Amino acid sequence: MKLQWSKWRRAPAMLGLAAVLASGMLASSGAAWAQQVPTLAPQSGVTGTAPAMPESAQDSLAPQGLDSDSDIWRQIRNGVQGGVSIQDATAGLMVQSEGDNWRNIRNGPLVDYGWKLLAATIALLAIFFAVRGRIRIDGGPAGTTIERFNGLERFVHWLTAGSFIVLALTGLYMLYGRYLFAMDAAGDAGNFSAGHQAFASIAYWGKLVHNFIGFSFAAGVVLTFVIWVRHNFPNKHDFIWLAKAGGMLSKGVHPPAAKFNAGQKILFWIVVLGGASIIWSGLALIFPYQITPFAETFAIMNVFGFDLPTELTPLQEMQISSVWHAAVALILIAVILAHIYIGTLGMEGAYDAMGSGQVDKNWAREHHSVWVAEQDGEAPPGAGDDPGDASQPAE
Repeated sequence: MKLQWSKWRRAPAMLGLAAVLASGMLASSGAAWAQQVPTLAPQSGVTGTAPAMPESAQDSLAPQGLDSDSDIWRQIRNGVQGGVSIQDATAGLMVQSEGDNWRNIRNGPLVDYGWKLLAATIALLAIFFAVRGRIRIDGGPAGTTIERFNGLERFVHWLTAGSFIVLALTGLYMLYGRYLFAMDAAGDAGNFSAGHQAFASIAYWGKLVHNFIGFSFAAGVVLTFVIWVRHNFPNKHDFIWLAKAGGMLSKGVHPPAAKFNAGQKILFWIVVLGGASIIWSGLALIFPYQITPFAETFAIMNVFGFDLPTELTPLQEMQISSVWHAAVALILIAVILAHIYIGTLGMEGAYDAMGSGQVDKNWAREHHSVWVAEQDGEAPPGAGDDPGDASQPAE
């Protein structure tokens, strides 16, 4: 049967307009005061010695400006909260010290380790390709195909993948854009030049796109879980597949696998669990002070021996959500880069699975021999079998 290609066109048209309300912080400062000891002039005609002032009274009248100022501001800096007459009790907190910690982590280790992780991933993939080359179909194309994924499955995949790519690009721009586009020659990001203004405009619209596309990504993750979870539980073939690294390191090695091999199952759970995590933390950022995911999570973790704070203010929840959202997203981007590599450049015939849905029969026998046997009504290969023989041309 001649290889047939089904045309798959993806034309996502997702446009959204939203208004974002920015809230400002109002800082108030206190004035220092000093009390002076009054001096009494002696009255005329009065003789004798004036009675001594009690020591306690002398202490209360002594100048205390400098000492009291430092004590007051030290307490304010440590997060002591005062009282206010408005309904928002959090307005009594003049200085939120955790803001410094959040900024230092976000602009320090998060940004630094993040780009190093992505750079290392790309470098390792380049080295792997240089050493291993493209993984070919050992038996050569059979010329006949088998349906790997139907239209619904491919739609769910591209909904999730397309959304994730947009989210990754806009998220990376918001995290790293200021270092790439908003700095002058001296490395100063505070110089509001034309480049800085352009960066700010793109970042603003990118944030709106990021927020709205996040909902399509959430839908994709849910649908991914629903339609594929039954294929992604471990079986006896997965241990053999992992022991042989899926045949990725050696030519002609093809351990048996069902519809999804062990590597794809690991990817599935990373996407589902990691995706759920960034969706939840993302919702906490889109709807500030309404979703507080970490206090309850920390309480559960403390049952297993952790010692994490469980009394978190809404602002602290936002700060933790921001760091967690970016960190998990960076890890997911690194994982998806490897997935994109193996599904396109790294392996011959792999892209067809999500492109047209039809894959070459020999490719399927080499990489998913148990699944092909089930589809053809044949006896499945044993867990210890090496379907190298399955790389022969299909009938």
